[in-house]
Order: sequence, then C-alpha cells, then structure tokens
Amino acid sequence: MWKPVAKLEDFQNGRLVLRLDEHPRPILLLYTGEEVFALEDLCTHDGGPLHEGEVEDGKIVCPRHGARFDLRTGRQTLPAPRPVRVFPARLEGETVLLLLS
Repeated sequence: MWKPVAKLEDFQNGRLVLRLDEHPRPILLLYTGEEVFALEDLCTHDGGPLHEGEVEDGKIVCPRHGARFDLRTGRQTLPAPRPVRVFPARLEGETVLLLLS
C-alpha cells in the first residue's frame, strides 16, 4: 500500500531523511525537481550517510569512500559490496508516497 510520507515543502536542497516505524533503517528521499527517489541512507561499505553525498549522473556518491549507488536500482560500485535497497516512490500533487513492503 502506498503511504504518504512527506510534502515537497519538507525537502531541504532536494533531500529528506526519514525514519519510519515500518522500516528499521533511515530512508533517503531525493527530489530532482521532476522525480522523487527513495533508498536506504546507509552505504553498504561502511554505513556512511548517503544523504551527505553528491548526486552525479543518476547516482549518489558516498562521501566517505566514493561508492556510487544508482538512484533507480540501488546497484553499487566498489568499494560497496552490495546494493542499497530502493523503494518505489511517487508524487501526488505536493505529497510524496512510498511503497513499503
């Protein structure tokens, strides 16, 4: 079921970190001005906070060691050993909805 989790006005510089009861790890929301993306906010290499990284070419770069994670798929580059979990996200007007399963 789609769950409303934020409003566009909640974003600061296109980013918002959520802590939801339904999910044990923080979730990073990124708003590009056209689309919204949702992924776990922890690098799989060393647990670094992805929300502090830069977005480049559809990927977020971990600020600690440079691992990159695709915003759509969560696929990683080294040194991260595995992808991050991504969540389906969409906008309905000014509301961000997530599909948590």
